[in-house]
Amino acid sequence: MINLDQIKQEVTESYDWATSIFRYLHQHPELSFEEHETSKFIANTLRKIGITDITSVAGTGLLAAIEGSKEGKSIGLRADIDALPIQEETNLPYASANSGCMHACGHDMHTAVLLSAAKVLWKNRHNIEGTIYLLFQPGEEMFPGGASKVLESGILDSKGIEAFAALHVSPEIETGKVGIRPGMYMASGDEIHIEVKGKGGHAALPHTLDDTVLAASSIVVNLQQLVSRIGDTRIPTVLSIGKFIANGATNIIPSTVKLEGTFRTMNEEWRAKAHQRITEVIESTAKAYHTEAIVDIKKGYPCLINNPQITSKARATFIENLGIENVIDLDIRMTTEDFGFISNRYPSVFFRLGVGGVEGSSGMLHNGKFIANEKALKTGTFALITLAKSLLE
Repeated sequence: MINLDQIKQEVTESYDWATSIFRYLHQHPELSFEEHETSKFIANTLRKIGITDITSVAGTGLLAAIEGSKEGKSIGLRADIDALPIQEETNLPYASANSGCMHACGHDMHTAVLLSAAKVLWKNRHNIEGTIYLLFQPGEEMFPGGASKVLESGILDSKGIEAFAALHVSPEIETGKVGIRPGMYMASGDEIHIEVKGKGGHAALPHTLDDTVLAASSIVVNLQQLVSRIGDTRIPTVLSIGKFIANGATNIIPSTVKLEGTFRTMNEEWRAKAHQRITEVIESTAKAYHTEAIVDIKKGYPCLINNPQITSKARATFIENLGIENVIDLDIRMTTEDFGFISNRYPSVFFRLGVGGVEGSSGMLHNGKFIANEKALKTGTFALITLAKSLLE
C-alpha cells in the first residue's frame, strides 16, 4: 500500500514543478470548450510523467489512467480546465497572456493539483491496488457543462468506477485547510428567459397600448412569491432576475421587454414542479396586463450531492493526515457546479481547498483581482492523494 510519509515528502519535492505547471496554466487560459492548447499541454505533461494511457473526451477533455500493480477498485479524480471571460487585473508576473480571458475560478489550480498528484501516484503505482482514472474536464463554466458531455460520450461506462472525487479552490478558506460537507452541498441551476410582448406606443397615451414594462415589472415581483409563498420553506431556493431590457425611451413603451434570471434549489422534485409554476406565474401575470409572455427555462446543472459514506471516510482521512484543525465543516452553497452530473451518477465527494491569505487578492472568485495562494498546491496534492488512497481501500 501507499506510504503516506513517503508521499508527503515527494509532494514537497515536487512543489517547484507543480508551481511551474500552475503558472503556465494561469498564464495561458482558454475559454470553455476552446481549451485546445491546454489539452495539449496536459497530455504532454502526462506523457513526460510516464502516463501514456490517455484518451480524448468531450472535444478538449482528457481521460488518463494509472493502473496499480494489483487488481482492485477503480476510482476517478476530476479537474476542470476552462477559464472565464474576465480581464485579469492582478499584475502578477505570470498574469494571463490572453486578453479578456482569466483563470478567475481556480481551474488552473485544480488542474495543477491533479497533475501533481498524478506525478506522485505514477511514481508509486507499484504500491497501488486498483486503477485511478484522471479526468481533465472541459467546459465547466458553460452550459450544458463538460461533465454532461463526458457522461454522454459513454467513455466511463466500462471502467467500473466505484467512486469519484474532485476539489474546488476557496479564497474564503485559509491556505493549508480543506472544507467538506456530506449530502446536499451545491444547488441546481437553471436559466429563465422571458419575452413579454404587446402593443407598444406613446408613453403619454397608456390607454392606447399594452404596457409591457409594467407587465414585466409585475412578473419580477410576482415571481418572488414563488419562493416565499409557494415553495417549501425548508428547501433552500433562490429565484433572481438579473437582466431587464425595456428598450423604449422617456416617451415610448416598447412592444417587447426581455427578462433573464436564474432559479436554484436543492430538491429535484421541487425543481421540476417549480419550472411549471414559474411558467404559470409569468404567463398569467402577462395576461392580466393584456400582454403575452414567451417563457424558456433552460435546465442546467443538477444538485451536487456528496455521498455520505465516502464523504465521512474522506473527512476522517483529512483529519488524520492534515490535522483536525485544518478540516472545516462547510455550509450549503447556492452556487452551481457541473460535477453535480457526476455525483448523481457515481458515489462522489467534492471538497474545498483553501487558497486564501494572498496580499492584493480580491478574495473572490470570478473577479479580475483573484489570486490563489500557490502554497495550496502542496495541501491540495497531498489531500487528493490521501483521498484516492482511502477510496481504493
